Amino acid sequence: MAAASQLTILSPKPRGLHGCRASSNSNAAPFTNLKKQVLGVAAGILAATAVAAATPLEAAATRIEYYATVSEPSCELNFVKSGLGYCDVVVGSGEEVPFAELINVHYTARFADGIVFDSTFKRGRPLTMRLGVGKVIKGLDQGIMGGGGVPPMHVGGKRKLQIPPNLAYGPEPAGCFSGDCNIPANATLVYDVNFVNVYSGNRK
Repeated sequence: MAAASQLTILSPKPRGLHGCRASSNSNAAPFTNLKKQVLGVAAGILAATAVAAATPLEAAATRIEYYATVSEPSCELNFVKSGLGYCDVVVGSGEEVPFAELINVHYTARFADGIVFDSTFKRGRPLTMRLGVGKVIKGLDQGIMGGGGVPPMHVGGKRKLQIPPNLAYGPEPAGCFSGDCNIPANATLVYDVNFVNVYSGNRK
């Protein structure tokens, strides 16, 4: 009996529809209103689905475009004997970068012509790296940790680095996959580095 009642609710009998005339709307109105409501709900669901599907793609595209075109303010580079150029956009006031311990940095890396080839901002999280033990290119070791006329960075600091090929990847291309290389041979690289913090796991 309950099933019959449910069936009646879902599929109401078209009472009076078979005998209605074009000039009589009293019996047709409930069915017409129900039809409008069903169509309205269906249209709402389709619209919500379209918005939900489009929004993440549009947001991601906007974020990538932003970080691919915006850099730290320019500053006058100081060049040291190794050929590395550096300048501080913001001098950090926190802890000095430690030797051989993990630190977290945000960076955007460009070629000399300004084209971005890598950025932690696109990945949405800083990079954890260890300095002074040959785990990164020499230009980042010297440019962040200091030495050879370059002062060490402090937490909160933002520094621009211009890294010559001999302190980057040298005469060999890098970042190669299936014959395509992200970084050409003898490339000069420009990094905007933000020293976020010292990795907390060092203290464990």
